[in-house]
Amino acid sequence: METVKIHDKEFKIFISKEKIQKRIQELGATLSKKFKGKKPIFISILNGSFVLVADLVRACDFDCELSFIKLSSYQKMQTTGKVNVIMGLDIDVEGYDVIVVEDIIDTGNTLSKFIPDLYAEKPKSVTILTLLFKPDALKNDIQIDHIGFEIPNKFVVGYGLDYDGLGRTIPDILQLQE
Repeated sequence: METVKIHDKEFKIFISKEKIQKRIQELGATLSKKFKGKKPIFISILNGSFVLVADLVRACDFDCELSFIKLSSYQKMQTTGKVNVIMGLDIDVEGYDVIVVEDIIDTGNTLSKFIPDLYAEKPKSVTILTLLFKPDALKNDIQIDHIGFEIPNKFVVGYGLDYDGLGRTIPDILQLQE
């Protein structure tokens, strides 16, 4: 696969599915040590992190619960700067260790909206894990505990990430070809 056309844009492989799976196994091993003997709650931020969280919980060696929230801040390829809560937290996290799973952190707007609301629910601890992190795009003070890959501030799709609704099922991460 040299390039993939999604809508009107061309994308090329940036991170292979093999590298992604290897890194998820490493993250799972790290979390397994950190949460040994505990039963944390994973909170997956939809839609993008659904593929990641499915692979991640299978890579972890502990019992856990899983919940989903849906927050939106993107339209097409641009962040709107506004975070909309489409589906909120539906589980009691008070006294639990919580692992928030994001597909990508760029500006940090989504987490800067959600994390204070999460702390108001009185979890025992909050751990933030993201597959992709764009340090050059960060505009909010976010404490990220586990990062899969740091990437440049370029648009990516695949492995759960989309471009205007398409591209989520691609097993690799593709970068916009310029």
